[in-house]
Amino acid sequence: MCDENREPMKENLLEDWHIFYQRVFGIEADLSKLRVPEQRKGFGRLIVVLLEMTPECLFQKCKELFPCWKWTDQNLDEIVKSERASRNGTYAVWFRDRVEADEEFKNLSVNQLKKQNIPGITLEERLLMDIKYFKETGKHLDIRNVTLCSGSRYSDGNVPDMNWLIDRLCVEWDDPDDCYSYLRTREAVL
Repeated sequence: MCDENREPMKENLLEDWHIFYQRVFGIEADLSKLRVPEQRKGFGRLIVVLLEMTPECLFQKCKELFPCWKWTDQNLDEIVKSERASRNGTYAVWFRDRVEADEEFKNLSVNQLKKQNIPGITLEERLLMDIKYFKETGKHLDIRNVTLCSGSRYSDGNVPDMNWLIDRLCVEWDDPDDCYSYLRTREAVL
């Protein structure tokens, strides 16, 4: 991850995403007309979600790259609904450039975050973030804590979460009222 105080150039980041999609997914991504939200200080990790990058597609790509586990045998596309989704078109969102999820939001449940109007990461964005970080470093995110994907919900109302547990990426779930010091969202700048 990079220095949170150094703001990367948007054009360089979009070129980096173009190369990423080409090398990892075999997709020629035209990002020339992509609207990138205004960057806030401290938010240096740009995530670009291409059209049709779905939770199951991204989970399967993770499985190609490293060991993974999910709590269900169901197709994630059938049971996950996210506040932002690429089915509506390619989009970009900023996050803090950190290995661990935002400490600012420890001990806050999804329901508490919603009351405070804190936009959180979706499952799709978090899966992409891990793939991108792995390709950049050979390492993984959330090795001590868990990202609460507060921008997504399972069909039963529970909330996806992700972390690296000893030797594999894990996609699990939490109740919307769960709050623990290790369970944290990643704030999104839209």
